[in-house]
Order: sequence, then C-alpha cells, then structure tokens
Amino acid sequence: MIHKHSATLHGHRTSFSLEDEFWCELKAIAKERGMSLASLITEVDDERGGLGNLSSSLRLYVLRYLKGTDPVIGNDMANEPLPSAKARA
Repeated sequence: MIHKHSATLHGHRTSFSLEDEFWCELKAIAKERGMSLASLITEVDDERGGLGNLSSSLRLYVLRYLKGTDPVIGNDMANEPLPSAKARA
C-alpha cells in the first residue's frame, strides 16, 4: 500500500509517496547507518540534484542499497558492493 509522507528538507516542507515496504527499508537503513530518517531523506534529496522526483529517488536509493551497490545516484562506482550489503547477504 502506498502512503504519503511529509518531511522538512532545508527548512521547506515536502511530501512524497512510498509503498510500506520502501518506507520500512528506509527506516532500517537509517538505523543501520546510525542516522535519523530525516537526515537520510535529506541526503537522498541533496544527491539527486533536482533530477527526478523524491519518491523515485528514495525507491532507487533503497534498491541500490539492498543490492549492495553504491546508492548515490550518478556515482561512477555504482557496481562496487557496500560493506553493509555483504553483511545482509
């Protein structure tokens, strides 16, 4: 099921829609990385550089993270496994 979520990014309110599964994974990733969920969402928003929409960027981030590739959009090391992904496998 898709739910709408709100966040404040750099002092501005924004909303995005995510399936429950992506939302749960985002929370787990933030915890694993030792950061707040708001900080993780802000990081993803900053990395996308205004390209695409935030909902899609968050989904791609989760997918890349779980696949063990660098989740940063546009990073040319995208095929290099992350240490945390090796631990999950």
